[in-house]
Amino acid sequence: MLFKLAFKNIKKSVSDYAIYFFTLVLGVAIFYVFNAIDSQTAMMKVSESTRDIIDLMLNMLSGVSVFVSFVLGFLIIYASRFLMKRRNKEFGIYMTLGMSKGKISKILVVETFLIGLLSLVVGLVLGCALSQVMSVIVANMFEADLTEFTFVISTEAIVKTIIYFGIMYLLVMIFNTISVSRCKLIDLINANKKTETVKLKNPYLCIVIFIVAVAILGYSYYSVTVGVDNLRETWRIFLIIGLGALGTFLLFFSLSGLVLRVLQHFKKFYYKGLNSFTIKQFSSKINTTVFSMTVICLMLFVTICVFSSCMSMKNAMTANLKELAPVDIELAKTRDIPREFIEEYGYSEGQVNNSYQSIEDDLNSVGFNINDYYKDIVSINTYTTVELTVRDTLGSAYNEIYKKYPFMTYDAVEEIVTISDYNKAAKVLGLDTYSLDDDEYLVIADYDNMVSVRNMALKASATITISGKTYYPKYDKCMDGFLEISNSHVNDGIFIVPDDAVSNLTVEKEYLYANYKADTDEGKQEIENLLLSKSDALENIESTLGASTRLSIYEGSVGLGALVTFIGLYLGVIFLISSAAILALKELSEATENKERFKMLRKIGADEKLINKALFRQIAIFFLAPLVVAIIHSIFGIIFCNYILETFGNESLLLAIVLTAVFLVVIYGGYLLITYYCSKRIIKE
Repeated sequence: MLFKLAFKNIKKSVSDYAIYFFTLVLGVAIFYVFNAIDSQTAMMKVSESTRDIIDLMLNMLSGVSVFVSFVLGFLIIYASRFLMKRRNKEFGIYMTLGMSKGKISKILVVETFLIGLLSLVVGLVLGCALSQVMSVIVANMFEADLTEFTFVISTEAIVKTIIYFGIMYLLVMIFNTISVSRCKLIDLINANKKTETVKLKNPYLCIVIFIVAVAILGYSYYSVTVGVDNLRETWRIFLIIGLGALGTFLLFFSLSGLVLRVLQHFKKFYYKGLNSFTIKQFSSKINTTVFSMTVICLMLFVTICVFSSCMSMKNAMTANLKELAPVDIELAKTRDIPREFIEEYGYSEGQVNNSYQSIEDDLNSVGFNINDYYKDIVSINTYTTVELTVRDTLGSAYNEIYKKYPFMTYDAVEEIVTISDYNKAAKVLGLDTYSLDDDEYLVIADYDNMVSVRNMALKASATITISGKTYYPKYDKCMDGFLEISNSHVNDGIFIVPDDAVSNLTVEKEYLYANYKADTDEGKQEIENLLLSKSDALENIESTLGASTRLSIYEGSVGLGALVTFIGLYLGVIFLISSAAILALKELSEATENKERFKMLRKIGADEKLINKALFRQIAIFFLAPLVVAIIHSIFGIIFCNYILETFGNESLLLAIVLTAVFLVVIYGGYLLITYYCSKRIIKE
């Protein structure tokens, strides 16, 4: 009997459960898709290093899934609360007819079980289909072989999804049982007759709070843009985040008391059509949902920033590879280590002795002849001296730079390269070559933050002194360039000087650049594997030799890009769905409570078209209010994210923002439309 009643209730309340069911299905599908990546990657042919990156990504996604389960659990309980509120009168009738609270609780348990079971089945079916699409995306990101692609269903992901969502549904059942046990018959019967009193806040107090909110947000925006260089300590970043959240809360709190007051002064607009009704409805909602609007706004803000930054970072890293890793291999070795460094820096006696051998000597000693495997070989040296620190290169601009960048390390020694060595490296690296007079120097750099510091010194014509001789800048700005191949812009400055400037200096580091004689990726990988097999022998002779290869950099970039993309996408989708679902459920609950108000509008002559227009406007405003504030926050948030990630470049930022906007329109806009059509049906009942 209870089962039959519960089934009829679900069938009768399909529209009420539409958003709830839609959200559950999406949650189950997304949870399965991201936890089934493991089974998809098992079928891919990838290199060992790529497999390691995939394993790291899977471990991180597993950890993120725990956090996601908490978010979805909160969302499901929140949704159940509104559905309970929607059915207060129904429960009141059951109790009037003599049904006990225990039986009502059993009905709710059966309903929750049936909806949960159905959403699990549909969500898993949808997830299995989407996971095949995801497998293609994963394979393309890691450039894996798809020739043996097969349809795969992850049993482990299914079990994990059932367990996690089973726990969530169990919590919902417990929550519903507790809620029913606390209900009073009189409150249930009169639930729809209760009207919410709109408490008009003191407008002068709201104006003061609004000014305070704008000031707090303005300071936060300034701190993450113009004053970003002061955010060197972690606690400062968390302080700004806290201030941003506080400012957002105060903004919505002040608007809840100002919107109605301000718009009432624009009488032509206020009394046009059903504007007065729509404005009062919105004012009533924002008045009672200040905290919810704040949380939703911040979730949307995180979603936009995470989406944009992750996609921008991934695209930029891939775009940088051709420019920043133009040769197949770069070998680097610390050279000519002074004996006093044994205790000071922890070098061993063997490392000091070995440092006076060249890279080629080391490789020959372990049976690896570079001429057999490499072509276009170029070897250069770099130098350092305690006479040339960062402080020494800034000249008269030091005081100004120190005020702007007080936390920079000014006693670090600078890296020096002769003009002939740099030009040799520049030719093989595809960079511009230069010429210098006997008393000139230039600086190459590509890390934007340090480029701006170097340019301030160069514009002030800062001189440098090496071995008692003074050198003047040839250019008033840094030239673009680097010596170490990588996937990001990390060169914070290298000083290029005439050849005779280093005659009294000792070699600090040796670089060797080369391309492989092999033409295929497989052949190049064999050469790399051969060199890797010599690592133990190099360790035995205590060599400090290290290598960076284009293949390893490329695989690392692709892997890291995929990792941040998947985690960003996972969190972003969950946050976006949660935000939209909470707003949708709130609107549907409001529509239920406002049926009598819309009925009254019909009685006083408002036609259906005008009523639907008013309904759509109030729903759209309610959805757009937190989104607009989140977009404003995101403008400054993305600028800050770019500052943090600027070593990767921001070439693809516009594309990332466009893709984020499309994603927002599809999911957020989809929830808005579903909410509107469900609400329109409710007010017509």
